[in-house]
This record gives sequence, structure tokens and C-alpha cells, in this order.
Amino acid sequence: MSEAAIRLVDVKKTFDGKEFVVNGMNLEIPKGSVTAIIGFSGTGKSVMLKHILGLYRPTSGLIEVLGQDISLLSKDELTIFRRRFGVLFQGSALFDDMTVLENVCFPLTEHRPEYSEEKVIEVASKKLHQVGLDPKHFSKLPSQISGGMQKRTGLARALALDPEILFYDEPTTGLDPILTEMVDNLILETHRQSNGCTSVMVSHDLEAAFRIADYVAMLNAGQVLLFGTPQDFFKTEIELVKRFVAKGMKHR
Repeated sequence: MSEAAIRLVDVKKTFDGKEFVVNGMNLEIPKGSVTAIIGFSGTGKSVMLKHILGLYRPTSGLIEVLGQDISLLSKDELTIFRRRFGVLFQGSALFDDMTVLENVCFPLTEHRPEYSEEKVIEVASKKLHQVGLDPKHFSKLPSQISGGMQKRTGLARALALDPEILFYDEPTTGLDPILTEMVDNLILETHRQSNGCTSVMVSHDLEAAFRIADYVAMLNAGQVLLFGTPQDFFKTEIELVKRFVAKGMKHR
């Protein structure tokens, strides 16, 4: 494996001083890989993601992202550092009162003050083309486009600042099988086009995780139960993993 884009060392998190939601988590996500995070509900997937994004600070332990211990960063430094990330949220999280193009322009306007208005529009349009959205939809509001187009717009916005790490938070939750496959293929194609980018996908969809990911991490009780290639998951002797994989694949 190559050097780590993200490294968690004995990370613990408690909100009430008693119960640990994250309880000694160790994980290294290789640079340039597609890594899927899977596990039962309530095992710490979302909490782990929020730690990596700097939204939560660990009670103890080290979180290193792109070689930087993010717990040492001030609020302003963290805001600047986050320009190196892109996030596709579960529900796309588009601004309802902005057009498709304006949604993608938003991070560029906020974080690239040196760009002229023409440059912002040029970059945003390029990203929308990259995710396969036709220019005839650029002037529409999110409510005027399909769920699939909303996902594409959300991904274009996540790509706007040419991130070094792309995070996908449950990207196919609530989607029908056709749309799910479209999003899966879009993630894979985006990764191939984004040279050297690291992709991290929190997912409940095991079939997609095993098809798309180079590596998979299964969380349980706030720890990493197993980290490895999809093949490692099919060969494992860990009973909980075997049951989870069998159940997750059987329903697809």
C-alpha cells in the first residue's frame, strides 16, 4: 500500500464522559485509493467521518489528514485546510434557491477570490461537463431536475476546488437500483479522471462497496473490525464479518 492519505491512531471519542462512540480506532487509508467504510448502524461511521473532516475533535488519539494533525489547527486554519476536501452529501444538499450552475460556482466564489466571474463560470461549467450534465440544465433550480441530476450537480460542486480527498456520505441511500448503479459508476469514473485523488465512501451498499473499492474498512463498536481488499472480506474467518457480508449481499 502507498502512503496514507488519512491516518487514525487509537482515536477515542466520548460525548458524555462515560460511553465511547469511537473506542480506540486505528485506520490507514492509502493515498489514491477508493476506500469504502461499512458496518452496522450506530457503529461510528458518521462520527468517524466528522472527525476526519474536523467537525469533531477526538477525546484522545491522533487524526492525521494529508500529513497534517488536524487537531492542531485553529478554526480559520481548518477552514483553509478543508479546501483540499470535496464532500458529496447524502441528499446532495444543494441550495434550493440557486441554479445548478450557481451551486457549483458557490465554493469557487467563496474560496477562489482571485478568480474573475468569467473564470468561476468556466471552471464550474467544466466540472458539470465532467459529471455528464447537459448545459441545458445549468440554469434550472434543483427542484426542476431529477434525483440523478441532483447527484451529478452535488458531485460537480464537490469537485469544484480540485480536492485531494473526495468524501461520499451514503451516496446511494434511498435511490432505486438503476439510479444506484448510475451513482456507483459515476464515483468510479470520477476517481479515474481525478488523478491521484483519494476517495472515501461511507456506504450501506455492500455490493457497491465491494465492486468499486480498492479497500474496505468494517467498523464495529467504534473500532475497525477488518480492513482489507474486498477479497479479504470473502475469505475472512471473523464470524461477525461473515454474517454481515452474507446478509448484505443476499438482499441484492
